Amino acid sequence: MKKFELKYGCNPNQKPAVIYMADGSDLPIEILNGRPGYINFLDAFNSWQLVKELKEALGLPACASFKHVSPTSAAVGIPLTDTLKKAVFEDDIEDLDRSPLACAYARARGTDRVCSFGDWVALSDVCDVTTAKMIKREVSDGIIAPGYDPEALEILKTKRKGTYNIVKIDPDYVPAEQECKQVFGITFEQGHNNCKIDGELLKNIVTKNKDLPEEAKRDLIVALITLKYTQSNSVCYAYDGQAIGVGAGQQSRIHCTRLAGTKADTWFLRQHEKVLSLKFRPDLGRPERDNAVDGYINQNEEDICADGVWQKFFTERPEPFTKEEQREFLAGRRGVSLGSDAFFPFDDNIERGYRSGVKYVAQPGGSVRDDLVIDRCDRYGMVMAFTGLRLFHH
Repeated sequence: MKKFELKYGCNPNQKPAVIYMADGSDLPIEILNGRPGYINFLDAFNSWQLVKELKEALGLPACASFKHVSPTSAAVGIPLTDTLKKAVFEDDIEDLDRSPLACAYARARGTDRVCSFGDWVALSDVCDVTTAKMIKREVSDGIIAPGYDPEALEILKTKRKGTYNIVKIDPDYVPAEQECKQVFGITFEQGHNNCKIDGELLKNIVTKNKDLPEEAKRDLIVALITLKYTQSNSVCYAYDGQAIGVGAGQQSRIHCTRLAGTKADTWFLRQHEKVLSLKFRPDLGRPERDNAVDGYINQNEEDICADGVWQKFFTERPEPFTKEEQREFLAGRRGVSLGSDAFFPFDDNIERGYRSGVKYVAQPGGSVRDDLVIDRCDRYGMVMAFTGLRLFHH
């Protein structure tokens, strides 16, 4: 297939729309089901690069959940604890532990379930039946993978009344060294971002504490590769082989750090006994459960515990989850990794990261205030590596 006509571009008024290879060669994809759109393909091709690089860097199956050209999360295939399985609503999958790919999906899709509503899924490996069954019951726009087990493909084809977007990509495809795009009729050209992210990037440790365990290296690599495909400015909190908070596209870096930190806090708080014990109505859909949990933790637009409100979600009125209880629970969390796509210009980012359990930091360095940032890390006994590598993505 050399050309694929899209229904429209970013918006319905942007027609005609098409994808093709500039050199006239065949596209490196097969569309096995559905009719993906312009934004679908932006998500598909960015998310595929992310999971491919994670697999190459860490040797584990990887998954990413994408929305509007940024990941809600990315993860590698590490088994989940029983608590985490329950927190991400996957505790009913009996054979989950036998599929590392399904574990990666459970982590990536379950990190920020409110943001991953209607996501695009990317898998580093051939989609198996267990993973397909899990994807089937979530609200999702489509999937990209290097292949699909026959039964898994048939399961996915039943989604969205048979219109679910399923894309197969050639895993050996390598893009051209130079890439182009147009803005306002003007062509931009740059070299493809081929930077390699691995443990070598983490050798320049600038803090007094230089103890960087293998698990932290893994998590920092997860954070940095995730940032490589996140709209800038961006920061990423990672823990236990997955991104647990992504702050994307903010003009101020501290706003990225706060946004991602709040998401990381929510991920931890989902595992609190009060949240795990919520008595949902049996007729409540998965997205509605996600919204209820988010409202219960973050106390958003309406009081989930108020009379006349709780009955919409629960069979029993939940006790309020107080801010004091939340602070006490989060205070015991340490060992979180924090990555940034550019240098931290102020030490307030470190302070905010510390509040969300950050122990390990990776950033390019190069700020005129690097000494203040290092000093704040030293004050908290953190380990920080200067990578020397900026990861802006637009």
